[in-house]
Amino acid sequence: MDVEIKIGNLRFVARLEEEAAPKSCHAFQAMLPLETQLIQARWSGEAAWIPMGELELGLGYENQTSHPAPGQLLLYPGGISETEILFPYGSTLFASKVGQLAGNHFATIYEGNEQLADLGELVLWKGAQEISFTAIE
Repeated sequence: MDVEIKIGNLRFVARLEEEAAPKSCHAFQAMLPLETQLIQARWSGEAAWIPMGELELGLGYENQTSHPAPGQLLLYPGGISETEILFPYGSTLFASKVGQLAGNHFATIYEGNEQLADLGELVLWKGAQEISFTAIE
């Protein structure tokens, strides 16, 4: 399954990494359609994030990484930091105030990658942005 992601006038399409992260993909699919806010990450470098607080997803680690490439979306299942979705748009080392984290790489952008730098500029200089995720069958 693919997912359409809209942030302002930016549009991305990502494929879910269902073979590598089936439980994370299933948890994410259960949230769709998802409309929330995307903000600049505080500790992870060139990335934005969607804080989800104490949301319990019942997930462990799968296909985890601390060094996602731009456009590789991570779902952090909670634990030493709050549950979140990380949206890397450039050089990223996933971290929180307690140190380095690893998140589940559950989706990869394959359409709109040329706009990732624009996304970074938008969240860094304009602040929180509305973001929507919609399933594409």
